[in-house]
Amino acid sequence: MADEHKDIDAVTGTATTGHDWDGIRELNTPLPRWWLWTFYITIVWAIGYWVVYPAWPLLTGSTEGVTAWHARSAVVTDLAELKTQRGPMMDKLSSAALSEIAGSPQLLDFARAQGRVAFADNCAPCHGAGGGGTKGYPNLNDDDWLWGGKLDDIVQTLRFGIRSGHDKARQGNMPPFAGVIKPNEISAVADFARSLSGLPPEKGADLALGKKVFADNCAVCHGPEGKGNRELGSPNLTDKIWLYGSDKATIEQGILNGRGGVMPNWEGRLSEPVIKALAVYVYTFGGGEK
Repeated sequence: MADEHKDIDAVTGTATTGHDWDGIRELNTPLPRWWLWTFYITIVWAIGYWVVYPAWPLLTGSTEGVTAWHARSAVVTDLAELKTQRGPMMDKLSSAALSEIAGSPQLLDFARAQGRVAFADNCAPCHGAGGGGTKGYPNLNDDDWLWGGKLDDIVQTLRFGIRSGHDKARQGNMPPFAGVIKPNEISAVADFARSLSGLPPEKGADLALGKKVFADNCAVCHGPEGKGNRELGSPNLTDKIWLYGSDKATIEQGILNGRGGVMPNWEGRLSEPVIKALAVYVYTFGGGEK
């Protein structure tokens, strides 16, 4: 009797469910059987997952499941295994002198591999993934080093930092000269500083005044010829490499407000072999000094 009262859609020839909304009738097209079985299987799978693995949250934790497996404990186990595997080489790296590391192909390859990971985790946010630096953060690929580019120099900088607050950190910053020298003198010495690296001064620049102001206020740190002082971290102003930019406005801002970037100390945060590996990795960027 039910078949006699089925409403058949004239266009598709498919029976309808009898539902009607504003003249729109719903076709009776059940879901494919394969889809239904897949859906039922996922339900069974979910129930099994709840039983086997930790799943349901509780007030102070979660259900442990039959296996009591946790992703965090698996990571801890994997890291412990990795540490065990690397242990002998890390011990060699820790006890070896920097010159030994540089001279041993095996130690050098291992140090570079460890240094690459440590650099990506700790240094790349400031110096860039390839060590190319950015405004205010030195390019580690060139041969311009504020504090020295030998392996020992790099290790010391990494270990204690720059103006980091550590007792052995590298110190020295550029003081602000606002209120110390006059505005026209700031303009003149900025032009003179630019001229040291061959940059053209502005029209009407008073280079004679700039030279005098430089000798009276800047030469004590940058040297009488502007070639810098590594003991103070004072940059060489003659090499065409500018950490903050070479346009006159930027230089004037530095003279007015001073400069003093901070690099954190990594002693106590990174192990001794990792610090050595980082130094070797940075050194092999190509700008390291003999």
